[in-house]
Amino acid sequence: MKSAIQNIILETYSKLDDLISSFSKEEINIVPFEGSWTAGQTAQHIILAYSGLTTLFAGKTEKTTREPDKNIKGLDSIFLDYTTKYQSPENIKPPAIEYEKGTLLASVKKIQNDLYEAAETYDLTLTCLDAKIPGFENFTIYEWLHFAIIHTQRHTHQLKTIYEHIKKQ
Repeated sequence: MKSAIQNIILETYSKLDDLISSFSKEEINIVPFEGSWTAGQTAQHIILAYSGLTTLFAGKTEKTTREPDKNIKGLDSIFLDYTTKYQSPENIKPPAIEYEKGTLLASVKKIQNDLYEAAETYDLTLTCLDAKIPGFENFTIYEWLHFAIIHTQRHTHQLKTIYEHIKKQ
């Protein structure tokens, strides 16, 4: 379980890193089409969502009395459906400002390293009690890591679309 999720963390965040790197320093702040975030805002959304996530794992936890991956299918059906648009919660909505590519890349790398290390360090079957996603029960550490991965994969897909629009302009 640990090495499998660690490999997925590395793969997911490497793809995100590569994609952010492919934007020029100007392109990172271009709005590709009406109603869209810039590439910088999309990256910042991931950074706001997962910086410090691992502090949750060090918080209040309890032994899990269900399958530790019970919520994975539900998360996948929501986040891997690219046809449905969602509104970002206010606390992780990125401001419409100029972003610096190097700063974004450093933050993404830190998240990757933190998640990778957490997958190594913690008992992934424990349930976290300090935070909850609306519509779901409390997540295990494994489910939180999976959530970070698929949410990042969703926005990596969004970044590809942004990149393609900018290159066509």
